[in-house]
Amino acid sequence: MHVDFLIVGAGFSGLVLAERLSNELGASCLLVERRAHIGGNAYDEYDDNGVLIHKYGPHYFRTDKQPVLDYLGRFTAWRPVDYRVLSWTRDRYWRFPVNLNTYEQLIGKPSSEVEFKAYLEKVRVPITAPANSEEVIVSQIGWQLYELFFKGYTQKQWRKSPADLDASVCARIPLRTNRDDRYLRESFQALPAAGYTRMSERMLAACSRTKVLLNADYREVRQQVTCRKLIYTGAIDEFYDFCAGVLPYRSLRFEAEHFTAVQLADRRVVAGRTGVWQPALQVNYPNERDYTRIVETKHITGQTCDGSTIVREYPLDYQRGGEAYYPIPTAEAQRQYETYAAIAAGHPEIYFAGRLATYRYYNMDQVVDAALALAERIKADWLAAAQRRVA
Repeated sequence: MHVDFLIVGAGFSGLVLAERLSNELGASCLLVERRAHIGGNAYDEYDDNGVLIHKYGPHYFRTDKQPVLDYLGRFTAWRPVDYRVLSWTRDRYWRFPVNLNTYEQLIGKPSSEVEFKAYLEKVRVPITAPANSEEVIVSQIGWQLYELFFKGYTQKQWRKSPADLDASVCARIPLRTNRDDRYLRESFQALPAAGYTRMSERMLAACSRTKVLLNADYREVRQQVTCRKLIYTGAIDEFYDFCAGVLPYRSLRFEAEHFTAVQLADRRVVAGRTGVWQPALQVNYPNERDYTRIVETKHITGQTCDGSTIVREYPLDYQRGGEAYYPIPTAEAQRQYETYAAIAAGHPEIYFAGRLATYRYYNMDQVVDAALALAERIKADWLAAAQRRVA
């Protein structure tokens, strides 16, 4: 079998590239996916109790990138959502991210934005150019709020002190002096109306001259398939047989628990309304609990089923060959990745795309945006090569 593009991985990057290259160039593509489904980590499914959950942790789509929104809008309608998060510590729920409501909880009385700003100016650590995640936070809100919400949570989640992590990790979380307690700052926040899996299926259905192999090892496939170009979206160190060492990744374990309508009725005082188990979509646990957060997707999917399912998320030490979810952004890891990037630069017939292959802590819209940009670059290379053949 021969194809123009062999694409390893059927997540966002692989699907976008297959759709663009097959439809824009008329190229033949083979998508090879090691899992039993397409969609990568942005995969949702109905559990045994009929509740729609995110199998690989919560995926909160948001973007300020209109081209990304226009592109994905071809394959889905949207359900607008405000993602709400709380933090459980000191035996109570706190409003999070840190905002004026959080400050009022801290001091135990009503306050104002002016007073909160004055407090922050008093407690923040004057750091002009924060070099790590700890410095990013303490330079904005001081040590007390940092230790209350960020220090333990980040340490537990990443298995590293915030002082050892790139500033971008904690800088992702907005800090506000008003009462806006939405978790994210982007202007567009929504879920695919029919779910991520349905959107992925529509993307695949739109791909002309594209086949997909599930439960497949691309190394075995390559022994039977030839291709003009290879696009790889997995972990770059695995692709090169770990020749420069194992890159550090953050891995996860998920534990789901279902509650019936009767059980949820007993929780209505805690949850604030009937039909759900906890009072917000996500509750963080920056304390001694083994899990980092509990997510209850029923808050945002709009389901009207009687029961609800929560998913506890546990940090898991990554082992070679295990499930890599997030690259760990430290200076040492970046230097190690650059060794692999230098090796990859010597293989122009291979394109690397996505969070793991480029070792970047991308959001979903950034993954799509990068895949669209790569598709344009590949198209330019393709057309240039065709012109050279004609000449």
